[in-house]
Amino acid sequence: MKMKRILKWTAASILLVLVLWFFIAYWTSTNDCGRNSASKNPMKAIVYCDYGPANVRLDEIEKPSPSDDQILVKVRAVSVNPIDWHYIEGTPYIMRMQVGLRKPKDIRLGVDYSGTVEAVGKNVTNFKPGDDVFGGRNGAFAEYVCARADRGVANGASGGVGTFAVQIAKTLGADVTGVCSTRNLDLVKSLGADRVIDYTKEDFTNSPERYDVLVDNVANRSLSECRRVIKPNGRYVLVGGGGPNDQGLIGPLARPLKAMVFSWFVSQKMGMVFASFNHNDMATLADLMQAGKVTPVIDRSYKLAQVGDAIRYLEEGHARGKIILTVD
Repeated sequence: MKMKRILKWTAASILLVLVLWFFIAYWTSTNDCGRNSASKNPMKAIVYCDYGPANVRLDEIEKPSPSDDQILVKVRAVSVNPIDWHYIEGTPYIMRMQVGLRKPKDIRLGVDYSGTVEAVGKNVTNFKPGDDVFGGRNGAFAEYVCARADRGVANGASGGVGTFAVQIAKTLGADVTGVCSTRNLDLVKSLGADRVIDYTKEDFTNSPERYDVLVDNVANRSLSECRRVIKPNGRYVLVGGGGPNDQGLIGPLARPLKAMVFSWFVSQKMGMVFASFNHNDMATLADLMQAGKVTPVIDRSYKLAQVGDAIRYLEEGHARGKIILTVD
């Protein structure tokens, strides 16, 4: 009985500490909004001081200066991605443990950008002012970004995941089947797909075909259904951050967790791929675009101040390629 009481009080003490920690962490979770003095060298950028679409706004902040190993990029266009609305909403809620419980720690948004080098650090030798570049950098919804010269910048532009996947697979010599809606059949065919399945008329998971790789951008079929069309030693690759309905505590993380568990019991390899910006991959992508083997697909363009409209359109889930914010 004594040991039972000790365990009970220990568990209660741990729970109390956790509750107090959460309470303190929640109310001390804040950001720099309202504390910044007037910018001496201002630029326009999209910020959000609190969670929720209503708190996203165009503001003036200090223009960045490149360090010795960085380049300063004048942004021409940035793409809007599902990860942006997850940051805006602060969902799935478990992510707030990292990005801010009550308010976002980092008030900047955006990742993918393209633009022109305006200035370079003294140690940068592979870029010069005037070079056209693209890459990934947190806070890209702005007039300027600073990026490391060896991290994800190269000549070219960027496009949507699905449309890029078809084209890159074809350049690698793969036989490609694309799954899309009726209105996108011609688009996917034009990108080089050998076969196109209209999901409104046919369930691709009931096809007699067996594939080496299934790249799943929408996760609208169960893992069991997807396994039916993957070869015994094939691979299932989940891409993306889920849709606007994938919220709650863990949201879109549920699917990759299930895939990881599935992999323990089946012969196929199943998992999720996360975007990683590195110089070699981005340079290869730029070469493919410059050679005309890969063409970015742009659905709609909005002004930077129209980021709310762009996010709302993205949430509808019917974008064809990328949604772009232009920076004048």
